Amino acid sequence: MRIKTKLTLGLGLLFTLIVFLGGIGAVYIHFLKLDTRNILHDNYNSLLYAKSMLRALDRPGDSRLAQFEEQLRNQEGNATEVGEKEMNATLRGYFESYKKNGQQAADLLPIREWLIEVMEMNMQAIEFKSELANKTAVQATIWIAIAGLACFAIALGLLINLPSNIADPIQKLTASIKQIASSNYKERVFLDKHDEFGELAQSFNTMAQKLEEYNSSHLAKLMRQKKRIEALINSMSDVVIGLDENMQVIFVNEEACKVLGLPEEEMVGKSSKDIAIYNDLMRMLLKEITLTQGEKEPFKIIHNNKENYFDQQFLHIEITPTGEANKELVGHVIILKNITEFKELDAAKTRFIATVSHEFKTPISAMKMSLQLLQNDRIGTLNEEQHILLDSIQDDVGRLLKITSELLNLTQIESGKITMNVKPCDAQQIVQYAVEANHIQAEQKNIRLVVKWPETMQEVKVDLEKTTWVLTNLLANAINYSHESSVVEVAVTQNEHQTSIKVKDEGIGIPPEYLNRVFDRYFRVPGTHREGTGLGLSISKEFIEAQQGTISVESEYGVGSVFALTVQTVSTSKG
Repeated sequence: MRIKTKLTLGLGLLFTLIVFLGGIGAVYIHFLKLDTRNILHDNYNSLLYAKSMLRALDRPGDSRLAQFEEQLRNQEGNATEVGEKEMNATLRGYFESYKKNGQQAADLLPIREWLIEVMEMNMQAIEFKSELANKTAVQATIWIAIAGLACFAIALGLLINLPSNIADPIQKLTASIKQIASSNYKERVFLDKHDEFGELAQSFNTMAQKLEEYNSSHLAKLMRQKKRIEALINSMSDVVIGLDENMQVIFVNEEACKVLGLPEEEMVGKSSKDIAIYNDLMRMLLKEITLTQGEKEPFKIIHNNKENYFDQQFLHIEITPTGEANKELVGHVIILKNITEFKELDAAKTRFIATVSHEFKTPISAMKMSLQLLQNDRIGTLNEEQHILLDSIQDDVGRLLKITSELLNLTQIESGKITMNVKPCDAQQIVQYAVEANHIQAEQKNIRLVVKWPETMQEVKVDLEKTTWVLTNLLANAINYSHESSVVEVAVTQNEHQTSIKVKDEGIGIPPEYLNRVFDRYFRVPGTHREGTGLGLSISKEFIEAQQGTISVESEYGVGSVFALTVQTVSTSKG
């Protein structure tokens, strides 16, 4: 029987019995009401009338006959029992004889006897009708009890059987669905039912069977795909190590085995933390994988009796499970890219630039000295055109000398051979030197240099030469990119721990999309036509950060820029 039919029959029968119970109660209450009303109306009133007539006979005076006559008429109108009408007629005859015979005392005796007979008749009728009312009440109790017990039995049966009949199959289906979700496609549901749950179980078993067939038919294909992926990973020249969410090694390629110095069978299926106990490289990788912030520097490994440089890349694999909204971490992939060749090329480039710059610097310096000699009047007098040519050559020589100096500084930074002579220096001296070095350039564009510093200045802990070079470069850029007849401001602020030097110009500014690249090597803002190598700001950043300082820029395109460098203040406090 179907669940819908069971529910309809059970609840329908329960509803019918409740209606039946209410109907029985209403009918029997009506019958009891009628019996009670009959007793009161038919017999109790007759007793009252008879009693009133007896009292009227015992009263003195002529009014008693009128009272008796009135009650007798009431009794004659209330003759409801069998024979009561004849008794009322006999009583009427006796009463009339009593009045005709002059109200003899002897005539009162039959009247009294018949009144007693009337009262006994009505009392017997009351007793009989009371018994009928009791029978009616008993019958009502029996029927109401039967209907109530039937309702209770049906409700109890529904309470005991209905929840289990619905919940048990649902629990079995839920457990089986979880098994299927766990890839246990052999799971089946057996319900000995011919209802909706039976049909659902049959459909579930059909689905599970098809999934099992599908899984079996695609197993070979999946294994082939797995081997293809493994071959692809092994063919990679980079080191590839796969970890699950519990940091257990799930795959490694041949290059990883070579670099780690361990065979595959000693790593796959083992905890990476256990491997890190006796393998330094694995220990370092596990330490680095937790550092999610900051740029990771390439590291050096001695492999095949040769220095090898590797770039680190850590991929955290997250997936969104089917039917869920939140992602969950399922593993990590460590990739070490061999950049030894690029490092060697970079070192060769650095050596080449250093050699060429060094070789250029000597002849360029000699050319500059020769130009200064040519400009000396003791050598000979030059005409105006020759002076113009010499000035042009001197500008070019100065520019070449600046470029070679920047390239030499760059090669020192890249090779790590740069040395910093950090010591307490006069900040005012640094600012004055930078302003004086750019004074002529500012006058040529009619730019006013404004310097602001506190009344008392403490010393700063910097490399005097390199910090002066940085501030001179910032001030030269500010003048170079400012409009004519504008103002370039140098402002110095100090506190107990830091000294900030800001160079503010009223130039063309820097577009917002290029602000985060102005300190990159060889970068120049597109659209600018000023000469330069794009190395000045990059070298400035390296110099300042090597002194534990910072350099930053703020700019509003079309309004101007503010470059700020912050260095350490030499504290004068004692204690």
